Amino acid sequence: MANALSVSRIVGVTANLQPLAAQRRGFGTLLILGDSDVIGQGERLRVYTSVDAVAADFGLTAPEYYGAALYFGQSPKPKELMIGRWAANALPALLQGGVLSTSEKTLANWTAIESGGFSIKIDGTDVTVANVDLSDVTNLNQVAAAITTALGTAGSCAWDGNQFSITSATTGDDSTVGYAADDASGLATMMKITTDTAASVETGVNAETPAECVALCADRSAQWYGVTFCATSEISDDMHLAVAAYVEAAGKARLYGITTQDSRVLSATVDEDIGSRLKALGYRRTPWVYSSANKYAICSFFGRAFTVNFSGNRTTITLMFKQMPGVVYENLTESQAQALETKNGNVYVYYDNDTAIIQNGVMPSGAYFDEVHGVDWLADAIQVALYNLLYQSKTKVPQTNEGIGLLTAAASRVLDQAVANGLVAPGIWNADGFGQLEQGDRLDSGYYIYMPDIDDQDQSEREARKAPLMQIAAKFAGAIHSADVEINMNR
Repeated sequence: MANALSVSRIVGVTANLQPLAAQRRGFGTLLILGDSDVIGQGERLRVYTSVDAVAADFGLTAPEYYGAALYFGQSPKPKELMIGRWAANALPALLQGGVLSTSEKTLANWTAIESGGFSIKIDGTDVTVANVDLSDVTNLNQVAAAITTALGTAGSCAWDGNQFSITSATTGDDSTVGYAADDASGLATMMKITTDTAASVETGVNAETPAECVALCADRSAQWYGVTFCATSEISDDMHLAVAAYVEAAGKARLYGITTQDSRVLSATVDEDIGSRLKALGYRRTPWVYSSANKYAICSFFGRAFTVNFSGNRTTITLMFKQMPGVVYENLTESQAQALETKNGNVYVYYDNDTAIIQNGVMPSGAYFDEVHGVDWLADAIQVALYNLLYQSKTKVPQTNEGIGLLTAAASRVLDQAVANGLVAPGIWNADGFGQLEQGDRLDSGYYIYMPDIDDQDQSEREARKAPLMQIAAKFAGAIHSADVEINMNR
């Protein structure tokens, strides 16, 4: 082929692909923390999209399953749930073998071994497994039992239907198990507990307080928004308050839910119950529910709240008047209902018109749950919108009034969605004013954004390439929870 000059000598073309935008955080995922021996301490968290998947892992009698059933039992159903492992007691080190295929599970492979073995280091000591005779086993549980016998006091072996595991006899963070090394029998390779068989090692874990567990899970994942415990181990009021203190102070907005069965919350003369103590602390991220019959009732409460899709139209809700499927309603006296309301608690309660509803949909501080939930979404959505404006710009957002306009336009688009979903609505501004906004002015759009002229910016902030402070006034749409009617009749 004859030589030819490239057309790019005359016309140069470069294609630029805009980077994918940063995603908004989700505000509809609950994390249930339990102490069942299902999720490994190394794995810690699993994501579920149905109660069937939870049942497959935990069975139908675990506390985690009971909480998941209430959560997914809501109508409409939430989309996602996370379940995490709480080390309520110290945990041993674990060597988790790889998953065996159907052919690898074939019993004939195992009965062919009459003198199997391997070496493994447990708690710093070399342990030799030798002379394991599998010729008479009838299932892989018996294989695990034979290896447990050979391990002696060092540890134990288990088969879960898919994988073998070896556990140290000790617990805590000094407990360790290494990978196995084969002898001539190849038993360790068959069990997939060597370094090249997709095995994994988990160091032992010291017992955790509930607050320590929540802090660890917050570090592991930003995916969850609400958290509660569904466990066999009891959690005291002081433990609940320690978790609440962490969640209230944490940098990322989250919620901690509590179910109490302490009937003292129904008494106006008691101030030592969990509800009274949370209210005294003024917490706004720790909703609690009273249920005499169901210790996991808060999962249903969260399940209804977390169905809200903030990207839709008229999708925001108030939890007042909603139902809690799977939770038996309470029959309260007027004085009990008033005491619980005074303590800013929530309850699924029966009314004399043959209906049962959630009452009151509030946080311990008295703030409404839907407002805290909505503001968390709004703050995140505006943060992500401004970040994406800066991140996706092919050049830059100039430090000019034109650039300021781009920032306010990005925030406006989010606030317009807040109006569309029903969080924000037009109304009278009854707080202190700023910019051109005065107390008593009407926000016809539901919100007002103010950023000062760039020419008035302090020189040090300009040199630091900071934008002037953006101030936003937004009017809650609110919700009607009660009404009075006066009927006048004339004969």
